[in-house]
Amino acid sequence: MGCSSTFSSSPLLPCHQQNPSHHAATKLQFTRRSLLFLSTSLSLPTPLSSSSTTAPQRDTTITDRVFMDFSICPSFFQNRNLGDELSLCTDSEPLGRLVLGLYGNLVPITVSNFKSMCTGSCGSSYKGTLVQKIFPGQFFTAGKQGRKDKGEVKPPLELIRNTETIDSKAFKLEHSRAGVVSLCLSENDDDDDIKLNPNYHNVEFLITTGPGPCPQLDFKNIVFGTVLEGLDVVTSIATIPTYKPAERIKQYNDFAEFLGDGRAKTARAIWNKPLKTVYISDCGELKVANPTLSPSLP
Repeated sequence: MGCSSTFSSSPLLPCHQQNPSHHAATKLQFTRRSLLFLSTSLSLPTPLSSSSTTAPQRDTTITDRVFMDFSICPSFFQNRNLGDELSLCTDSEPLGRLVLGLYGNLVPITVSNFKSMCTGSCGSSYKGTLVQKIFPGQFFTAGKQGRKDKGEVKPPLELIRNTETIDSKAFKLEHSRAGVVSLCLSENDDDDDIKLNPNYHNVEFLITTGPGPCPQLDFKNIVFGTVLEGLDVVTSIATIPTYKPAERIKQYNDFAEFLGDGRAKTARAIWNKPLKTVYISDCGELKVANPTLSPSLP
């Protein structure tokens, strides 16, 4: 009977052949909790090594480099006849140059299309187009499509269809610091009639300005590059004043949108627009002897 509730101190002898006094002194008492713990611990699988549980590194090698020159044209709002010649603004005030490194191994289609827009090889270009919106302490956007005489991008027709916009792997990188370059998806403000064109290609992009991260952009926009040079230019753009509606106007707009009034969206189109004409005065690809570079993750 004793063997049913205790473990023998000598595994080689039957329970009735052991010294009763010694057995009584050395027998081990096991409660239900200890037995449960013992059975559980014995059934645990061997822990996986740290190498097998480490998430795969995403390839952020810099495969290509492009430049963008930003300027201010004080006379643009007074002289809309500049049209396609905005890049030749006579009283242009240079802000400086950005050098962008692109992750061609990670998102090759997005990078290829962006390069084509910088060089103009696709029949359209960012050159001579406006910085559309600035969100202080967060990011600014450029590359909105529309009318060239309004400083918008001419809709490109010769770009690759970007299937990465529906690939979950393209949305893994985060907007964790200043200088992250990303394809606008959640923040895209192209007009609906342009988006409905069967040949539509999204080329609007954003650059984070810091000082902190922008988690609201994560997993909704495709990070495809980083600012290698010119973060001071990014900071200068971020400090340009923008149009901010009064709180009462915001409340009226929210109410109009609630009622389904389409004019609410039209009114919001001018919110956060810079009060100065900031534009991309020049852009193109930089040819370097050794273009590859592996920066830290954004």
